[in-house]
Amino acid sequence: MSTGPSSASGSTAGALRHVLSHLVTPLLMCVGMGLAYLGAFHAPAPHDLRVDVVGSGASAQVLAQTLQDKGDGALSVRTVADRDIAANHLRTQQSYGAYVPGSKPELMVATASSDTSATVVQKIFTEVAAGQGAPLQVTDVEPTADGDPTGQGIFFLLVAVSIGSYASVAVIGGAGAVLALRIRAGLAIGTSLVVSAIGAAFAGPVFGLVDHGLGGLWAMAWLYSAGILLIGVGLHTFLKRWTTLGVMLLFVMLNFTSSGGIFRPELQPGFFGALHSFWNGAGFVEGVRSHVYFGGHALGGHLLVLSLWFVAGVVVVAVAGLAESRRREAAEKVRQAAEKGRQGAALRTAAAAEEEMEEAVGV
Repeated sequence: MSTGPSSASGSTAGALRHVLSHLVTPLLMCVGMGLAYLGAFHAPAPHDLRVDVVGSGASAQVLAQTLQDKGDGALSVRTVADRDIAANHLRTQQSYGAYVPGSKPELMVATASSDTSATVVQKIFTEVAAGQGAPLQVTDVEPTADGDPTGQGIFFLLVAVSIGSYASVAVIGGAGAVLALRIRAGLAIGTSLVVSAIGAAFAGPVFGLVDHGLGGLWAMAWLYSAGILLIGVGLHTFLKRWTTLGVMLLFVMLNFTSSGGIFRPELQPGFFGALHSFWNGAGFVEGVRSHVYFGGHALGGHLLVLSLWFVAGVVVVAVAGLAESRRREAAEKVRQAAEKGRQGAALRTAAAAEEEMEEAVGV
């Protein structure tokens, strides 16, 4: 009987089902990336964007109220007494623009905080100055480093460190699956040291994204990378082949879009703005900005975010260790039961053989 064609057909169908089942992952990645990136970036618009109007007189109050009313929620406009207070608000990220009215109107911004926010504010107040028939002078009280003129270099550094981290998860979890979890966790910590060193090299000597504070940047990059790697290695125990999708959801789709590296939360939908307050990518981007440009203002909160994600990674690895230990115990019980079963079967076979021999001798 020939089984060639039917066997080949069955083999092809099985292989096709296998391929189609694995295509689910990249298709879900496509959907997730589209929803995340387009949802976060496709139509940036200000909401509650804090700006100051410098002056204490009636004209300053009227201008501030007019901008607040016309903005319809886009701006949060307040008056401050003088230029020094406005500059301090910019340097502590309490505002993203300060307008000084007069015959020579001036707009103060801090591009180190967010170049895109500064651009939005400049567009608004250019129109205000034009309505007063005067050109607008723009003063950048906290510019970025010469190697990062757009202020987005820190975001792209985040991308590089993130990819190095979550891609290493697949290698450690897949190729290293036969290793004990403590060895995989050690590999995760070691890999994070290498990834963060590469990131620091990019930020400093290679591209000059920062001109000081490189040691602190490296420390934050290590804390950020280690958190990703530990979480990913721990999750691999439970997610297996879905780990890649899981870490991409956590550390790409939701992470890059909420980091504030391109648009701050005041220019994004509320969901991504909410994530910005506690997601690890935002902790890294804002932490580096604070450390390098703003004298460490609010740095403690950003370090706390990064530390909590690291602790979460330690907890996930610990839980994975317990799960793997229970699996080994269950497998050992199954093996022992099977061994006892084989021994019992062997004893029964030997007893039967002995009984047959006795009967044969008796005959």
